[in-house]
Amino acid sequence: MTATRLRAVKITVFVACLLPLAWLVWGAAAGRLGANPIEKITRETGTWALRFLCLTLAVTPARRLSGWNGVIRFRRTLGLFAFFYACLHVTTFVGVDHFFAVPEIVREIVKRPYITLGLTAFVLLVPLAVTSTAGWVRRLGGRKWQQLHRLVYAAAAAGVVHYWALVKADTTRPWRYAAIVAVLLGVRVWFALRLTDTVADRPRGDAR
Repeated sequence: MTATRLRAVKITVFVACLLPLAWLVWGAAAGRLGANPIEKITRETGTWALRFLCLTLAVTPARRLSGWNGVIRFRRTLGLFAFFYACLHVTTFVGVDHFFAVPEIVREIVKRPYITLGLTAFVLLVPLAVTSTAGWVRRLGGRKWQQLHRLVYAAAAAGVVHYWALVKADTTRPWRYAAIVAVLLGVRVWFALRLTDTVADRPRGDAR
């Protein structure tokens, strides 16, 4: 892929990632978000954060199964958009819904434990977003950086449980996301086991 084409694809992906936000802004301006627009925005931004987490987790399996190494170039963008929508989700809850009233927010957290799970997922994403640059890879070293960024697995799991716990009636969609995350993590375990078996089967002295 040429540099010009790659740049065009990156711009396209970036714009596509902003479309959910554009839809919410348009819906709010047009009064199309229902009787409780704040709740709608809170739910949608949280759902999109989870979707982008799933897309981020899907990059490595897609690369290994398809052989298209170029897809890895989009993982950082997808991960940062997961954090971006998570920030919008938390900001809407804390600032718009509760006007930064700390005592009220604390009461909500105590009353609804699923909020703690959501905040846990968000906190886990913070160091991943901060250290997403190539500079941080050099500072931490590749191995430590990879170990740190495995927190995304815990963040995705916490996000799924958070979503499942807040849904009172139809849990179909949360279970779908749970299945997606389970498959994506399961594929990683499968790859790791295959790698272990490959190393174990090598003749002694074969250091490849």
